[in-house]
Amino acid sequence: MTPAQQASLAQSALRRDVSAGTLLHNGSADCTGLLVIISGQLRAYILSQEGREITLYRLFERDICLFSASCILNSIQFEVTVEAEKNAQLWVIPSESYKRVMQQSAVLANYTNQLMAMRFSEVMWRMEQILWKRQDRRLAAFLLEESALEESSLLRITHDKIANHLGTAREVITRMLRYLQSEGMVRLSRGAIELTDWDRLRALADT
Repeated sequence: MTPAQQASLAQSALRRDVSAGTLLHNGSADCTGLLVIISGQLRAYILSQEGREITLYRLFERDICLFSASCILNSIQFEVTVEAEKNAQLWVIPSESYKRVMQQSAVLANYTNQLMAMRFSEVMWRMEQILWKRQDRRLAAFLLEESALEESSLLRITHDKIANHLGTAREVITRMLRYLQSEGMVRLSRGAIELTDWDRLRALADT
C-alpha cells in the first residue's frame, strides 16, 4: 500500500481493551469492522436456532478477523458471533475505512481475498469434523488442543463449555468424559479435567 493508504487505515483504527466474555460481533447485520488482535484470545462461533454453539476457529496475537467486517464484501452473509475468550487487546478498523482503501489498493484487495479463503477453509474443515468424525475422537482432539493452548495438563473448563465448542449436548460430553476416565485417559474433578494418558488420547484423536 502507499504511505497515504497506510496512514488512512492507521488513523481510523480504534484500540480496544476487552474482558473475557465480551461480545464483539453478532451476526452479519452487525458490521463491527476488521479486528486485529494485539494480545489475548477470541472465539468465532455459530449459533443454532435452538441456542447450540459450535466453535469455528479461534484468534490469537496478530490474527485478523474479517467476518466481523463481512459487510464490505459483496454477497457475503455469514452469521458468525465473535467473543473474547480471554482478556484481549485489539485494533478495530471501521468497515467503511477498510473498504475505501481496499477499493484503491489491489494489494489489499488480494490480501483480503486470501484471508477470506483461509477462513472459509478453516470453517469447511470444522464442518467435516462435525459431520464425519466420531464425537469421542473430536473430544480427545479438543482436550489435547486446549491443553496445548493453556500449557497445562489440568484444564479448568466445564462440560457446558466443551459442549459449546463441539456443538453437542452437555450430557453427551459428560458421558464421554466418564468413559475416558474409566479408560485412564483423564481424571475428572469439579470444574476441572486432568489429562493423564497423552499417548492414548493422541491415538484416539488421530484414529
